[in-house]
Order: sequence, then structure tokens, then C-alpha cells
Amino acid sequence: MNHWRLLVALGILSVSFLATSIIGFRTTNLVLRIVYRITAVWLGFVNYAFFSSVLCWVVYLAVLLVGTKIERAYFAAFFLGLTVGVTGYGVINGEWTRVRRITVKLARLPDSWRGRTAVLVSDVHLGNYRAFGFVRRVVKLVLRLKPDVVFIAGDLYDGTPADLARLAEPLRMLKAPLGAFFVEGNHEEFSDRTKYLKAVAATGVRVLENEKVIVDGLQIIGVTYRDATHGEHFRKTLRSTGFDRGQTSILLTHAPDPVQVSAEEGISLQLSGHTHHGQFWPWTLAAERMYGKFVYGLHRLGEMQIYTSTGAGTWGPPLRVGSRPEIVAIKFV
Repeated sequence: MNHWRLLVALGILSVSFLATSIIGFRTTNLVLRIVYRITAVWLGFVNYAFFSSVLCWVVYLAVLLVGTKIERAYFAAFFLGLTVGVTGYGVINGEWTRVRRITVKLARLPDSWRGRTAVLVSDVHLGNYRAFGFVRRVVKLVLRLKPDVVFIAGDLYDGTPADLARLAEPLRMLKAPLGAFFVEGNHEEFSDRTKYLKAVAATGVRVLENEKVIVDGLQIIGVTYRDATHGEHFRKTLRSTGFDRGQTSILLTHAPDPVQVSAEEGISLQLSGHTHHGQFWPWTLAAERMYGKFVYGLHRLGEMQIYTSTGAGTWGPPLRVGSRPEIVAIKFV
């Protein structure tokens, strides 16, 4: 009887995250959010339980082959403890958003921008797991850096039903001298994108939709996720903004997808997120395979520089193993 109860419980748990995710894209309430958080952590645990069980059998067979006797219960308990430990570390690490500081030198940068600091925030993923308290904590972290300008590179929201205005409310505190700018990510495009953009704009943050603004002599360009995924369409969209390739420019776009196009079109610096650097192992390896060196960090492609952030939050299982959440302080020199 206990055996069957265990099988039934595991069967329910195996589909729990999928079920709560599907429901969570249609409605939201306190009970759903609690269950979603539990099942999200459970899915992360299952990920490491699988690899731990494989490692357990490999080591166990190796021990048997050399003729050593071992108590199987203790042996299995060790690997179960290892799974719990890695999962726990991943959850704690995923909650600890750090500040990464980098220095960027751009050709023809207006003198007024030298010595200034921009803060890049991406992939907060507000919704059923991360809510008002988390975004308020991120905003306070940003404000402690005393930025001259703030860039939000998409996926502020998770794409699920929520009180969008309340979740965006802490953004009102982002009173940087040169403003705060936002460009939508793929999660804002899961449903009616306009409701997310209106919630952000209502806080005073400038939403950029395939356009260029000039801030104290520097071109800031924002291209939406949907218009930046396919090379030639992205090229036409960039050109339609009317930016001057002979002058310094910063491109804010969610994903580091068509970086070759950005470089060819004369962008000086591209700021993106989206990849999460795979978020947790072994998906970190898959992300590195997909995006190569542009999966994370500051890199150069021709004359262009690009920074891809791991993001401030998490999506799905709230784990970070092999990556860490961040906001980025960029000092221009």
C-alpha cells in the first residue's frame, strides 16, 4: 500500500509544475502562487535527482567491480543528500542578486558621458514566483549605485496574469538624472504586450519601441524582441530608427541573437539579457552551445562591444548553479 501511495505521489509531482504553469498563464491567486513556487523548486530538485541517480549507479558499479562491499542504504542516502544540497544551494544563489561592475571605452563617446555610470537590469521575471518585494529589492540595489541612467533590457514580467501596475510601482523610484529606458523581451510578448508596456510607462520609465532617442549627445536605440530575432528584418528595423552610424550609439535589445547585424550596422555597444547563462547546470552548457561567447559578459565583435547579462531573476525552477543573478554597473571612460 505504501509503495503505491509513493508511486501516485511521484506521478502527481511529475506533472505538477506543468499543470501549475498552464493554469498560471490563465489566472492567478495566492494558492496558485504558493503551489507554483513549491513545484518550481521541485522541478529543480528532479533535475539534480536524475543526474545524481546516474552518478550513484556509475560509482556503485565501479565500487562493485573492484570488489569492495558497501552498504547500499547509506550509499543512496549520500547521493540523495547531495541532490538536496545542490538544490538548496541553487535556490539560495538564485535569490542573491549581485552587482557586477564593468568599464567600457567607446570611440567618439561624448565628453559629457565620460565617467558616467549606467546600470543594466534584465530578466526580473515578475509573476507567480517573483513579485513586489523582489522588484523593490532590485530597485533599491540599483539606487545604491547612484546611476546616471538605467537600462531595462526586457522580461521585466514573466508573461503571466498579475497586478501589473503594482509590480511596476517600485520603478517610480528610478529617478536617474538621464532617465530610465525599457525595451520589451519575449515574455512581454506572450500575450497582449500593450498592457505590460503601459504599466512600465506609467512609472515614468521611457519605453523604447524601435526608436532612437538622443540623451546628452549619445544615441540610445531600443529594438523590441519580436523585431530583433531575424537578421534582415532586424537590419531594416535598425535603419528605420534613423540612427547615425558615424556617432556613438547604445543599442538596447533583449537577446544577443543577430549580433553580426548590429556590428555591421555600426552599433557601438549592445546591451542584452535573455540567456540567463543557462541559469543552472547542465542547461548552462546548452546556452553556451547556442550563444557561444555571447552567452554572458562583455565581448567585442569587430568595432562593436556587447554585454549580455545573466539577469536579475530566474524563470521556471528558481535555481542558479553555474551562473549567478546580477545587475550591471557600466562605467564609461
